[in-house]
Amino acid sequence: MDKRNKIIYWVVTVFLSIGMLAGGIQQMLQIGGYNEIITKLHYPLYVLSILGVWKILGVIVILIPKFPLLKEWAYAGFFFAMSGAAISHFAVGQSFTEAIPALVLLAVIVLSWYFRPSDRKIITKNN
Repeated sequence: MDKRNKIIYWVVTVFLSIGMLAGGIQQMLQIGGYNEIITKLHYPLYVLSILGVWKILGVIVILIPKFPLLKEWAYAGFFFAMSGAAISHFAVGQSFTEAIPALVLLAVIVLSWYFRPSDRKIITKNN
């Protein structure tokens, strides 16, 4: 992995981690306006606690070395959570601007996954 890719990986991964950790803590504790957001999306409030805990655990897995299979699961979970959030905003008729935070994080998830170093990937016989 060249230096440029490593820098891109760490910049987007730190951004991803801060966003997911901040959101996860706020959701787990049901603070910071998330109750209003989730209610407008017609989800029960307990979903916030579930999402919050999983986001925090996902950040830990993404940042620690090794465990490439768990990292794949964390990235997949982040992808499903943020794509689901964006789709939920559209499904209830909210404007595009309401979905922008989820869409930005979705792009950052893809970039972090794509630029991750080889020691953070699952190595198969075909690689």
